Amino acid sequence: MRHDLPHAPPGCRVGLLGGSFDPAHEGHAHITREALKRFGLDRVWWLVSPGNPLKAHGPAPLEARLAQARAVMRHPRVEITDLEARLGTRFTAETLDRLFVLYPGVRFTWLMGADNLAEFHRWERWDEIMAAVPVGVIARPGDRGAARTSPAARRFRAERLPAAQSRLLAGHLAPVWCLVNVPMVDASSSAIRAEGGWDWLTHTD
Repeated sequence: MRHDLPHAPPGCRVGLLGGSFDPAHEGHAHITREALKRFGLDRVWWLVSPGNPLKAHGPAPLEARLAQARAVMRHPRVEITDLEARLGTRFTAETLDRLFVLYPGVRFTWLMGADNLAEFHRWERWDEIMAAVPVGVIARPGDRGAARTSPAARRFRAERLPAAQSRLLAGHLAPVWCLVNVPMVDASSSAIRAEGGWDWLTHTD
C-alpha cells in the first residue's frame, strides 16, 4: 500500500487539511495557499474523506470529489489524497495515529478553519489531536468570536501562539495552536450544493 501514498522525507513540514470537500471550491484553495505562507509549511496534503462522521448525510462519490479537488487546487506543493480511504480510518485521531507510524520524522500540522475550531470539542479524541500535532486555524467568513471562546480554545489557551509568530508553528512541539486572519473568500460547499453545484453528477439524458 505504501507506494500509493504521498512521499514526504523526515523533517518535512506537512500541513493536513481534512474534510469531505463536497465540493471543493476556491475558498479551500485560498486557505491552503495562505497556510503554506503563514505557518512555515513545506507542503499541504488535502485529505478528502470517505465521509464526515458529524454529518447525517453522505457526500458525493469520492472519485468525483477527488477530481473536483484536483481541478480547483493546482499548486506544486499541494497534493490531493484519499489517504483516509486507503488507510481505512474514519476519525482524524485515527488517521494521525497511522501517519505517525508511516512517516516517522515528518512534522505534521493539522489545518482547519475557525468555524471548525468552534466545534472541535465534538471531534473524537479532540484533546489528543491538540496534544499530538500543532494546529493552524485560519479565519474564514463569519463570526470568529465563537472560535476564540470555544472549549478547545479555552482549554489550550496557554498554548496559543501569537499570530505574529505563525511561521514558527510547524516547528513547535505540540500542544500549540495559532489563529490567523486572512483575506476572505466567501465560498462554501453547502452553498454550492444548495445551488445545484453537483447536479452534473446525477444528470442523465
